[in-house]
Amino acid sequence: MRLLCLSLLGLAALASQAAEDILKPEEAFRYELRAMPDAVEVRWRIAPGHYLYKQRMGYRSLSEGLVLGDAELPPGKPYEDEFFGHMEIYRGEVVARLPIVARADGLKTAELELRSQGCADIGLCYPPQKWTGTISFDQGGGALARLLGGAGRAAADEPLPPEQAFRPRARLLDPFRLAIDWEIEPGYYLYRDSLALRRITGPAETGRPKLPAGTPKQDEHFGETEVYYDAAHIEVPLSRATPAPGLLELELAWQGCKEDSICYPPQLTRLAVDLPPASAGDAPAAPISEQDRLSRLIVGGNLALVIATFTGLGLLLAFTPCVLPMVPILSGIIAGQGEDVTTGRAFALSLTYVLGMAVTYTLAGAAFAAAGGQLQAALQKPWIIITVAGLFVALAASMFGAFELQMPAAIQSRLSGLGDRQRSGTFIGTAILGALSALVVTTCVAPPLVASLTVIARAGDVLRGALSLFAMSLGMGIPLLVVGTSAGRLLPKAGPWMTKVKGAFGFLMLGLAIWMLERLLPAPLTLALYGALVFVAGVFLGAFNTLAANSPVAARLGKGFGLLAVLYGAVLLIGALGGARDPLQPLQFALRAGDGDQHELRFERIKTVADLDAVLLAASSAGRPVMLDFYADWCVSCKEMERYTFTDPGVQAALGDALLLQADVSANDAADQALLQRFGIFGPPTILFFDASGREREAYRVVGYMPADEFARHAGAALHGA
Repeated sequence: MRLLCLSLLGLAALASQAAEDILKPEEAFRYELRAMPDAVEVRWRIAPGHYLYKQRMGYRSLSEGLVLGDAELPPGKPYEDEFFGHMEIYRGEVVARLPIVARADGLKTAELELRSQGCADIGLCYPPQKWTGTISFDQGGGALARLLGGAGRAAADEPLPPEQAFRPRARLLDPFRLAIDWEIEPGYYLYRDSLALRRITGPAETGRPKLPAGTPKQDEHFGETEVYYDAAHIEVPLSRATPAPGLLELELAWQGCKEDSICYPPQLTRLAVDLPPASAGDAPAAPISEQDRLSRLIVGGNLALVIATFTGLGLLLAFTPCVLPMVPILSGIIAGQGEDVTTGRAFALSLTYVLGMAVTYTLAGAAFAAAGGQLQAALQKPWIIITVAGLFVALAASMFGAFELQMPAAIQSRLSGLGDRQRSGTFIGTAILGALSALVVTTCVAPPLVASLTVIARAGDVLRGALSLFAMSLGMGIPLLVVGTSAGRLLPKAGPWMTKVKGAFGFLMLGLAIWMLERLLPAPLTLALYGALVFVAGVFLGAFNTLAANSPVAARLGKGFGLLAVLYGAVLLIGALGGARDPLQPLQFALRAGDGDQHELRFERIKTVADLDAVLLAASSAGRPVMLDFYADWCVSCKEMERYTFTDPGVQAALGDALLLQADVSANDAADQALLQRFGIFGPPTILFFDASGREREAYRVVGYMPADEFARHAGAALHGA
């Protein structure tokens, strides 16, 4: 009996508590009416744990002097209701806009009928509700006073309080997007550049607001700027830390003015939105990096499509600075044939060079990827670079006639029955040069290369990865076949012109040798070598030759171009003495005293995995995103990024307040390899982005060179997107 009494008392207590939790309809669903110049606004404030049905809402005017159009409502959240079936619901706050179709002159107030129905999450659904509200069209000298003028005009000329002149309202578009709608009184404007948003508390971080274009305005204080009149709609991506619901509190910074009157001081407004539960299906689709997309194609795509795709990608890579140096190498081989060169022989030599390059590139790439090594770094040892540069110098000397490259007599006698004499243009020597070019000259990292190596290293599919590498190598070789074959057709067959052509290719070979040594030598010394080479080439062209009155046109052109080359070479030498680094801007050092190198990005260097972890932890504590750039002195594309991309003002603006880190892996020592292996990177240039919590955004990795405009958009999305 005692147990029964206790049970009844417990049930009574629970019932009493439940009764206290159930709100009355007028408490659960509050509304506010507001007159606009062309519409009536109904703002619903829905208590937490409650929701309204969109399809159960209705509005009509009860006054003859006011005719309203159909209600304009934002999309609701889809909801499968037990009784009504498929519905849309609202939580938190929602605004219905009722367009004014007609309004009688002199109408100051009107009555509206509002219909609604909603439920509580505890399982209670309220019966349909009908509300009657009164709307005033003469709110403190507002819309009516501005329309009618007279006595109300003096009050309208007085500046409104900032919270009345500018009314921001936050609402959710979906669990991962927030909208801020601005209502701006006529005669007032809001500065676009003044808008900023930060999170105070809540389970989500805000991304970079998507601001619409404003109206251009020449401002007395800020100069050329953009402003918003009447209204503005801003979307903000949200990064959810948890799928659970919660209250997100925000602080909105803004500033505005009254036309031809006062400007308000910078304002701070607090906003709050209730975040609903989120699911993976609600989240926006994550981007896929180019290298990941290509990796998926290799693993799961049709093999013929894979080969065709990577052949095309190789063709595009053929025009990058990493592959172009092979053109003078192959052309020099063809020129070295002298009078024996024919179109057929030129094509055969070109094909031998391309196949030697493709086979070596494929085998070496597959072997290193399967072993987990970095092919690019392994082949950039100083002794390898110096050896190859020495080979180019030897080839140049041969072109200048210092000696003739040929194989030892014992080997020549054994191979004499197989073909021509073994000179610099023989097939064996051509294949060897193709292999060396593949290993040393074309070691630039690009998304197709990373995709192939990733499939070999991580998926273990050596066959498909190697086939894609071979197809890419053949694509890179297509322009070489065209150039080599045409060289055999266009080059002179004999005579003094052949000597001049071979001399020109000799200078190209010396240029390649300097280009190789550029990875090891200081930039000013490299610039001095280029200056000396160009100066001597000008002399070779006849800069200081004496011309007779009847000298042919070719001699005159040679002297003219020679003088230009001598002058440019002298400028390069002067620039090198001044510490210049760029052959295209050798005299930039003369301007440096005035403005410095303010256009260069300032990186913080890291060396080890421990260094990176410590910096990421500090950046996360400060709420700063991070960009990490993997760089090496021998990386051609890295220098392109430094020279053309990182100096762009748009790129620097996109990086904003991000912490910029750089890992110099030129030495390829144990610390460098550990840092590369931490992220599974095959070599520089590779750029990683981390959000404010220290997590890498892998889908936004950049591999290889990226132009400034594209990189600015990419970095902005990586650092400030959802």
